[in-house]
Amino acid sequence: MNRSSLLQAAIRGMWLEGSSVVCVELAPTDGTRWPDFAPGAHVDVHLPDAGARSYSLVGRSRCGGGYRLGVKREEGGRGGSRWLHDVARLGMAFDISEPKGDFSLVEQAASSVFIAGGIGITPLLPMMARLNELARPWELHYAAARPAEMAFREEVDSLACDGGQVHLYFSDGAACRLDLASVVRAAGERAHLYCCGPARMIDAFVQAGAGRPAGTVHFERFAADQAAATDGGFTLELARDGRKLAVPAGKTVLDVLLDAGVDVPYSCGQGVCGSCETRVLAGEPDHRDCFLSDGERAANTSMLVCCSGSRSARLVLDL
Repeated sequence: MNRSSLLQAAIRGMWLEGSSVVCVELAPTDGTRWPDFAPGAHVDVHLPDAGARSYSLVGRSRCGGGYRLGVKREEGGRGGSRWLHDVARLGMAFDISEPKGDFSLVEQAASSVFIAGGIGITPLLPMMARLNELARPWELHYAAARPAEMAFREEVDSLACDGGQVHLYFSDGAACRLDLASVVRAAGERAHLYCCGPARMIDAFVQAGAGRPAGTVHFERFAADQAAATDGGFTLELARDGRKLAVPAGKTVLDVLLDAGVDVPYSCGQGVCGSCETRVLAGEPDHRDCFLSDGERAANTSMLVCCSGSRSARLVLDL
């Protein structure tokens, strides 16, 4: 990670959004204004004792110079959400990356349909806000286990008052359940559809949208949809460095690179965020990410080294 590109952040506000989500308001420690961000973007948060974690940007902070994040407590996660829920306090400081990401809004779409599952609402909020600014139609289908767990409900209602349509679904029987396939079928041919939520929801969304016009189905996953490649048994060649590194069983390409002291950027470690995308000069990667498009994987000109391996005995990277 290039430290010079990091932003120095301090916690200026924290409050609960629903029963299991904390909204964290970050502000620049030097009083400057951080860069604007595209709706759907995320930042990598470098937490003490928890490493780097990626969180979607909900919007600007109340002071206008910083950002707001929405973080769901994940007991089975890697520790970042628990740190932000249990340890983080007002005034604590840490670094964050500049906004990034490929989960982008198509502003010129005839209409937009958003589908959110739980904390998946976070990257969609700034998208809906932007469409309100443009006076373009949108609708949201928002599902949660129960009303108490529906984060940013007041913000959703406020956005709807400015021009959108909102449909709520709960799996506890408080309202009808979300029929995702029906929502996708009902969308106009020129509509763009966006989905963020649990893996099963994303899988169902991708399947339901398989026959839609190219480029109209957009989604973002929180975790990879397949296990990282750790079979090993191949050699990495670093084109710029000149070294050859053996990748043993039980280690990822990223593990081997970091063990060898190679300065390679990374964040999520699951093939989701794209931070570790690296150019491939020779060999055939075994792609395990959910960041690259099918076309990019077929081209084999880049790979995400945190989770992907090699189908060939030799893999040459632009490192």
